[in-house]
Amino acid sequence: MSPTTVTVGTGPVSFADVVAVTRDGAPVSIGEDALAAIDRARAVVDELASAATPAYGISTGFGALATRHIPTEMRAQLQKSLVRSHAAGSGPEVEREVTRGLMLLRLSTLATGHTGVRRETAQLLADLLTHGITPVVREYGSLGCSGDLAPLSHCALALMGEGEVRDAAGTLMPAAEALAAAGLTPVELAAKEGLALINGTDGMLGMLVMAIEDLRMLLRTADVAAAMSVEGQLGTDRVFAPELQAIRPHPGQALSAANLVALMADSGIVASHRTGDCNRVQDAYSLRCSPQVHGAARDTVEYAAAVAGRELSSAVDNPVVLSEEGRVESNGNFHGAPVAYVLDFLAIVAADVASISERRTDRFLDKTRSHGLNAFLADDPGVDSGHMIAQYTQAAIVSELKRLAVPASVDSIPSSAMQEDHVSMGWSAARKLRRSVDGLTRVVAIEVLTAARALDMRAPLVPSPATAAVVGALRAAGIQGPGPDRHLSPEIEAAVSLVASGAVLAAAQSVIGELA
Repeated sequence: MSPTTVTVGTGPVSFADVVAVTRDGAPVSIGEDALAAIDRARAVVDELASAATPAYGISTGFGALATRHIPTEMRAQLQKSLVRSHAAGSGPEVEREVTRGLMLLRLSTLATGHTGVRRETAQLLADLLTHGITPVVREYGSLGCSGDLAPLSHCALALMGEGEVRDAAGTLMPAAEALAAAGLTPVELAAKEGLALINGTDGMLGMLVMAIEDLRMLLRTADVAAAMSVEGQLGTDRVFAPELQAIRPHPGQALSAANLVALMADSGIVASHRTGDCNRVQDAYSLRCSPQVHGAARDTVEYAAAVAGRELSSAVDNPVVLSEEGRVESNGNFHGAPVAYVLDFLAIVAADVASISERRTDRFLDKTRSHGLNAFLADDPGVDSGHMIAQYTQAAIVSELKRLAVPASVDSIPSSAMQEDHVSMGWSAARKLRRSVDGLTRVVAIEVLTAARALDMRAPLVPSPATAAVVGALRAAGIQGPGPDRHLSPEIEAAVSLVASGAVLAAAQSVIGELA
């Protein structure tokens, strides 16, 4: 079924809109309210463009060159020169979904009526999204101030019919050819339009929204993994009781603990040691404190979502058009600091949740701590190595995630002849967060894989219905249970796919309903 068209109006697009356009390839239209707002702002720009008094961004140069008044006959060339010179990215192409996010969120700002572009320019941007034409944007080039200049310039270049794009099938071709094949005509940029197309936080914001959506799913999946580990290591569920969470009222902690209780409900394994002769006093921190860590992560993600929501409601450009007052004003709203900070916060979250996941996994493999399981969960320890090296893989990823948690947003570097002397590095923060989310996915997948093997090895004791459903999902995907050593990498990758797709979470929820 084709995705529903996303209509961009004067108000903010939603998280769901962003995901539909970036990942599902949804077509895009512009609302009538937005077209009217665009026309009002353009009228202000046209009036200022014809005035004798210079107006920044309309009849002047840019940045450190803003003092030069550009005569009327050279202003079209000014726009072309701006876009061509700023499309200076280098390195590998970024992912298609990232570029589509750039384009959608720039269109959303254009639709507010605060940028001064013409409706035909905004419409062409929407048409590129609808036809699946994706400009080639490079990894390096943005300092996150004035916004994501270089990445957005590569998108603006395609509107001019220049540069390289990929068509809907992913074929690399000149932009002019792709536009012609889709029946689209390049635009001749008019006054103010070049600047309006490139001056925004759209790249870092799009990546933030996608990371938040991924982390919301991954943190619930981490609860599933933790429940399997607590259960498989003969831990107690009593520490997750709601009355204990209530005396430290962090909302994420309460939600995570409630998930763990639900996931382990009716577990034969847990019931087997809930007796008076159990000599266990306390579980290790990585088991007992899972809700505290996962919950803090959840609360941080929701703070980031609040920041993202405010940014989605923003018109980020410089200068901006205030059509009600009939004026254009310079401002600093393009600075990416609010977005950059939370991107860095989320990289810390990913690193720490992965760290506790790896510690839970490691406990399964140590015979002195696993409470009766074979060393390394091996079929025949000594002959077989079991999951010994799967934990190495986790450890390597966790180590990488710790490096990625070093903030980018504190590393300002001056540019533009010291005019842009403090920058956000938000694009860099977003790029490393994407790697962090991928790493967390892999670490959690290995915990799920290992815990499932341990639960099988607890037979004839039976796990909870919810965790049993997760084990069943792995086995249905071709991931075998305990036995002699076999090629492990394909099983790890299969588990990664099940976690990333939401299938592990869905398996648990198929039994107990939606987790918090």
